[in-house]
Amino acid sequence: MPYRFRPCLLLVPVLLMLGCAQTPERQPQEPVLEGWSARELPGKRATRYSLARREGRACVHAQADQSASLWRRRLQLDPQQLGPLEFDWWIAGQPGGATVTDPETDDASARLVLAFDGDASRLSARNRMMFELAHTLSGEAPPFATLMYVWDAQAAPETVVISRRSDRVRKIVVGSGPSAKPRWQRFKRDVAADYRRAFGELPGPLIGAAFMTDADNTRSRAEACYGTLVFRDGEQRSLPGSLLF
Repeated sequence: MPYRFRPCLLLVPVLLMLGCAQTPERQPQEPVLEGWSARELPGKRATRYSLARREGRACVHAQADQSASLWRRRLQLDPQQLGPLEFDWWIAGQPGGATVTDPETDDASARLVLAFDGDASRLSARNRMMFELAHTLSGEAPPFATLMYVWDAQAAPETVVISRRSDRVRKIVVGSGPSAKPRWQRFKRDVAADYRRAFGELPGPLIGAAFMTDADNTRSRAEACYGTLVFRDGEQRSLPGSLLF
C-alpha cells in the first residue's frame, strides 16, 4: 500500500504502535493557542493540558494521571531550513518506576515529539505491517520517522533509545532523574545532527511537533510545564510553528 504522510493526525498512529494503558476519559479543557490543539489517543485516558504560569512565566501545564495524550501542531519545515532548536521545560512529578528504555514502563514527565516525512518505499517489511495496522486503527499512516526528546526518570542524558516496537521511533534523553525542586530548564539542540545520530541518515521535512506527558504504563502521575519552543534557521531567525509566549 502506498503511503502519503499527512500531518493532521500523524503522531497518533506512532503512539498506537508503541502501546499504552486503557480506560479512556475525556478532558475537554485545553490551551487555546493558534495552530496547537489537544489530541487524545484511542483507548487511553487523556492527560490534561491547560494554560498556566510557573515562576512568572506562561506555559502549557501538563498533568498526567494514568494517562497519555498529545498537545500538537502541524509543521512544514524543509530540512535545509533547520538550525538550532530551543525549548524550556519545568519538570515536577515523575512517573514512579518509569524509563523510556523499557517498553513496559515507557512513561516520561516531558517529551517533545517531532515527526518527519520520508520515502515510505524504504520501510522494512515489519514496519510496513505495523504502519498498515496503525493506519487501520487511526485512519492515518504514521510519519516516516519520529524523533523524541525526553526527560527520563532513570536513563542518562544523551542516551539514544530505539523503540523495540518500531525502529522508526527513536528517543534522545535530554535530562534525567527526580527534580527535588521544580525549576525551569532550557535546552538547545541541533535537530539535524540529532536526527543523523539517532537514525544514521539525513532528515526529511519536519511535518509535526507535539508535547506529551504520560504516566499510563506505570499507572502513576506526572507533571510538567512546556514553555517557549523555537525552531530557528541558520541565521537564528525563528521559523513558522514556533511557540512564543
